[in-house]
Amino acid sequence: MVTPVAAEEDEADEDEADEDEADEDEADEDEAASDNPLDTEAEIAADYLEELLDIADLDGDIDTYIEGDRAHVSIVSESQVLVGANGEVLDALQELTRLAVMTDTGDRSRLMLDVAGYRERRRTELSALAADAIEEARTSGERVPLQPMNPFERKIVHDAVAAAGLSSESEGEEPRRHVVVLPA
Repeated sequence: MVTPVAAEEDEADEDEADEDEADEDEADEDEAASDNPLDTEAEIAADYLEELLDIADLDGDIDTYIEGDRAHVSIVSESQVLVGANGEVLDALQELTRLAVMTDTGDRSRLMLDVAGYRERRRTELSALAADAIEEARTSGERVPLQPMNPFERKIVHDAVAAAGLSSESEGEEPRRHVVVLPA
């Protein structure tokens, strides 16, 4: 015979077991998510950048996400100090962050860093620039050289040109390397 108190204890034990099982499932999900090397890259980069912000006494929140085969880390801030002129400080900081990730993981990182939305704004500007160059190449039938750009910027232009059905190539040596849009 089961007394009412014993029945309540059995139900409490079952509830506790269910909670433990749910906690284990959450832990398994967290572990599975952390098994993704891109999540690990983003986490290492975020920690590195958080320390840097603290040392430099700069304000900013850090967001991470995975897009395609690349980890992305964004420092959300009003300050442009980590962007620098033409994104030069941002490019250097991205390389330092990639090195920090590589030091921890032993693997080369393709992590993309943005600060204060600079890269997103630049992507929009470059898309418009590419559209103008594409139109000029189509109407003039001539090659259209663009200003020197870093590899990130050249990739955006090459992708836009390819999407429009034209070809492009990079010419020159760093830091004067630039895209040339070719007519059809």
